Amino acid sequence: MKTTSATVAFLAIAAVQAAKHAHDHGHHHSHRSVDSPVVKKSSSCQFPSGAGLIPVTPHEVNGGWAMSPDQECKPGGYCPYACPAGQVSMQWDPEATSYSYPMSMNGGLYCDENGEIQKPFPDRPYCKDGTGVVSAKNKCKEQVAFCQTVLPGNEAMLIPTLVEELATLAVPDLSYWCETAAHFYINPPGYDTETACVWGTSENPYGNWSPYVAGANTDGEGNTYVKLGWNPIYLEPATPFRNEVPEFGVEIECEGSGCNGLPCKIDPSVNGVNEMTGDSTTGAGGASFCVVTVPKGGKANVVVFDKDGSGSTSVPVSSSSVSSVVVSSSASTSSTSTSSIVPTTSSTSTVVSTTSTTPPSAPAPPSAPPAPAASLPDPPRAGRLHPAGRSARRAQH
Repeated sequence: MKTTSATVAFLAIAAVQAAKHAHDHGHHHSHRSVDSPVVKKSSSCQFPSGAGLIPVTPHEVNGGWAMSPDQECKPGGYCPYACPAGQVSMQWDPEATSYSYPMSMNGGLYCDENGEIQKPFPDRPYCKDGTGVVSAKNKCKEQVAFCQTVLPGNEAMLIPTLVEELATLAVPDLSYWCETAAHFYINPPGYDTETACVWGTSENPYGNWSPYVAGANTDGEGNTYVKLGWNPIYLEPATPFRNEVPEFGVEIECEGSGCNGLPCKIDPSVNGVNEMTGDSTTGAGGASFCVVTVPKGGKANVVVFDKDGSGSTSVPVSSSSVSSVVVSSSASTSSTSTSSIVPTTSSTSTVVSTTSTTPPSAPAPPSAPPAPAASLPDPPRAGRLHPAGRSARRAQH
């Protein structure tokens, strides 16, 4: 869905944060479609364990579906699932044609009144490869969990990818549901996906309260937009660690030349809370973020590195190009979510100016248009995890 006629399709919460229970190391060579026969069960709405999908908390009430642990897949409803690393789901409610509640909940397979699982689109596989443009690179001393939100679905960060070294992220193109994109919560090093890819509480800076978020999608011309920023929930007044600078940093790096929007980085040895290196914009809750455009044929990595800087490989940038955004205690986090990048001329975005006298990156070639600004997605709130507890405040996008 597009917010304006000039909108470039981008970020909407979902896809497949690369479900990775196998926790394999290095590159993920997943170049196939998951298209096993639909497993029909006489019992109620059982997860198709033989279909090559990734079970999410299979021993909880959700039974493996990409739903909250206490959320049950019931007859007459849609039940989302997680695909293998680097792949996106290809099944959802055919009538869910806009990013609006409650239809945005209807992802995955349909459980009919007999408790049997059905494919909404019988001629499609369960999953297919994403565009393969973006990977998560871990330069920390410990493992890092990337947790992708479920959309269409309850938008909780339940789809896991454990990154030991390098993992392909599931980046959708315009064939994905409502042309939306993938969103990821980036957790501190050392946590496994079973710990981090759950809702959690504000007692710990992981899961919904992880400090950083990222997102990506590829448009119809082959350009990929990669977004990196602070998690608005981390900055909320009620978050006890909101003033603590994380012990790890993140940045976007490109393989080869041609990217536009670099540097796009959060370096805790230089940046304070809600500061970034490079040009940034403010989104939901006043959280700052930046966007990098990767031209067709290019590749990019979301790099995670330790605070000591041993893992960061980007060219150093003077402190004068550090963008700082101060979030007051009254900052609102209730802005509506968006599924697209809005051009920088949009009145809804606020560009944070810097004092740098030199551009943060060389001009990109024509194949890489400037990355437009976009507001960060409105992260799912605890009261909106389930249809009964989630307000129908989804605005038309």
